[in-house]
Amino acid sequence: MDPLVATADSRSNTSEGNETVYPNQFVQPVWRITLWAIAYSTIVIVSVVGNIVVIWIIVAHKRMRTVTNYFLVNLAFAEASMSAFNTVINFTYAVHNEWYFGLVYCRFHNFFPIAAVFASIYSMTAIALDRYVAIIHPLQQRLSSTETKVIVGVIWVLALFLAFPQYYYSTTHEMPDRVVCFIDWPEYTTWDFKKMYHVCVAVLLYFLPLLVMGCAYLVVGLTLWASKIPGDSSDRYREQLTAKRKVVKMMIVVVCTFAICWLPYHVYFLLHEFFPHLSEEMFIQQVYLAIMWLAMSSTMYNPIIYYLLNDRFRAGFRQAFCWCPCIADGSYEGLELKSTRYLQTQVSVYKASRMETTVSTVIPPGEEPQPTGAVPESDLTSNGSSSRSVSKTTVSETSSFYSSYHLA
Repeated sequence: MDPLVATADSRSNTSEGNETVYPNQFVQPVWRITLWAIAYSTIVIVSVVGNIVVIWIIVAHKRMRTVTNYFLVNLAFAEASMSAFNTVINFTYAVHNEWYFGLVYCRFHNFFPIAAVFASIYSMTAIALDRYVAIIHPLQQRLSSTETKVIVGVIWVLALFLAFPQYYYSTTHEMPDRVVCFIDWPEYTTWDFKKMYHVCVAVLLYFLPLLVMGCAYLVVGLTLWASKIPGDSSDRYREQLTAKRKVVKMMIVVVCTFAICWLPYHVYFLLHEFFPHLSEEMFIQQVYLAIMWLAMSSTMYNPIIYYLLNDRFRAGFRQAFCWCPCIADGSYEGLELKSTRYLQTQVSVYKASRMETTVSTVIPPGEEPQPTGAVPESDLTSNGSSSRSVSKTTVSETSSFYSSYHLA
């Protein structure tokens, strides 16, 4: 995970008598360490708190349990975990150039970030493909809850498999003045395993998924934005199209943010593989800390993006932080984060009252009214010729719109 340490240590040793000394050439002044500590601490606090709230908003409210949001839960879990378990440790090691945490955590430190980033990027890829199917092929069957969970499980299995070499070859080495953690890659005469692995990681964790998401969102974007809304379209059609555009826009921002944050990281590691002497330069530590901060900061932007671009997430965040003085009372009023059972009860009461009122006004004098909830045989076959059929159709459409508006 940290080529800076291994290469610099192996090339900067000097001999004094019979003892080899490994000077630590990356010692920084206190003020610089303090600034970096504040920067990295901000990532951890915002990322962990923000992603935990995202998970709570989705898991605790039935209305939010959609296919897209299940993948967002996986994305939030991966980002919060990586931020909590690796960001501070990575910063400490990069600043002090000394490993304090033992062999077990050394292996975890090199292993887990690869798995977490894989889970994050392929969760976003799954969302892009789901949006593509939903918008380009609306008649095709959508993923069920069980299928979505299976896909999440497969993503993590593949992630662990890809990251396993970093775990297997990680080790610690005790020098005269400190301990270092690095990956002791095997040496082969016919092919360079280390270089091949890092190229594969860059392709699988960055370039390939971004290519897939770029193509998917390009087609979806052309479909949603290229054609104008028909002038005689219903309000419901306009609302649905606007909602789809908002979701796609939010996910495009998420993907672009990820791409920007992780591009310097992958470029740095690829350059290190082909130009290893760069790790000997004194300025490389500050470059590495900046690149690592940018990459790790990707874990804290998504909750902010959800808050700014999605009404339901905004309401959920305001509800979670309602104790904060800057959140005004009723600022999340009007957004239903209530349970589905409560909403169905409200809709049923509304439908029953509307049905009784409308049916009682259209039944001609002298006819006996039908019991509430009974459907005459003529209503099952008629195309709307009778007044009773027309009235029931109107009530059905009104109730259906109300139900869709509040339960969508």
